Amino acid sequence: ISMTILPLSAYYCKYLLIKEFLQYLRVAEGRMTDEFSLNDDAGDSVSSRYWHRLADGRLQCDLCPRFCRLKPGQRGLCFVRANLNEQVKLTTWGRSSGFVIDPVEKKPLNHFLPGTPVLSFGTAGCNLACKFCQNWDISKSREMDTLMSRATPEQLADKALKTGCRSVAFTYNDPVIFHEYAIDVARACHERDIRSIAVTAGYVCAEPREEFYRYMDAANIDLKAFTEHFYQKVTGSHLQPVLETLLYLKHKTRVWFELTTLLIPGENVSDRELNQMTQWVVENLGPDVPMHFTVFHPDWKMTDKPVTPVATVRRARQIALQNGVHYAYVGNVHDPEADSTWCHQCGGLLIARDWYQLSDWRLDASGCCLGCGSRCPGIFEALPGDWGAKRLRVNMQS
Repeated sequence: ISMTILPLSAYYCKYLLIKEFLQYLRVAEGRMTDEFSLNDDAGDSVSSRYWHRLADGRLQCDLCPRFCRLKPGQRGLCFVRANLNEQVKLTTWGRSSGFVIDPVEKKPLNHFLPGTPVLSFGTAGCNLACKFCQNWDISKSREMDTLMSRATPEQLADKALKTGCRSVAFTYNDPVIFHEYAIDVARACHERDIRSIAVTAGYVCAEPREEFYRYMDAANIDLKAFTEHFYQKVTGSHLQPVLETLLYLKHKTRVWFELTTLLIPGENVSDRELNQMTQWVVENLGPDVPMHFTVFHPDWKMTDKPVTPVATVRRARQIALQNGVHYAYVGNVHDPEADSTWCHQCGGLLIARDWYQLSDWRLDASGCCLGCGSRCPGIFEALPGDWGAKRLRVNMQS
């Protein structure tokens, strides 16, 4: 029996590996979509503006550069947009994987209302195929049970107001894919003087990008690497659209934004790449855009890589500072000096951080250094928040 079963098992394993590899190739080329039998639930589905009909009758989604071509009843790679009733629709409006109050520094944003709480939530799915995804249980989910929490934009904004949150963050998965819901939430928040934050890879087409950021106050953009090879091989996407988003944010909007790069051993950690990345940031975005270099932990489909050595993120920070970046930080590692904000002019301490806990605050009411008077770029208030490192789950129905 064993002589018969073992070869069959080996062939089946080989079949699964080949099947997964072919699927990955389709993802990398932007053609991979999943088919489901869908009903147009009016409570969860809203029409999108960003699509057009192809000559063969399929509908092409024009929200992101993946350009999924959808047959009737077919979902895009992102899982949440589908061809329903001859329209491309967002199928998860008003639904979420859960709501949590975090410190804003966890997004990470170090120069946007420091110390304040932010009501954070995501949905399911993603328009990238990152092998290293740290939130894969949400972003790669294909189960609607992931989206059991529900909230209207007004409920979200009211909950943020009642819990003392100064902002709402679209995070855990990319808000680009729930474009319409994120905008509706941001509108409701602005009516209550609550800010909106996007945590995103920046992989979006020009027209929806313009509409989306019209309603955002701050963003953290994942600049995942600085080579096209990495983007294609590891994320199934492309670098250039991300750079275009960064240029748009800097030169066409007033959105405060910061950058995050997860450093993966053997993939995006060479001195050459880090020099090219940080030099491009200074030359094209200016020296005042903060950069965060964070430690990788093996996850999802990249469990063969080791945890990033602390020395690697510290080296990346030093390269950034040497190339003219004024504010460079490390993440996912305990390093109070590299977590803190220092004046780019006199070198004095401006904001002391120990993980997400703030201590010394040496900015005046205008956000200027108490030592030399130089302004620290960002969105600051006279006093910092005192939320600390707390993480609080929120029941929207209570």
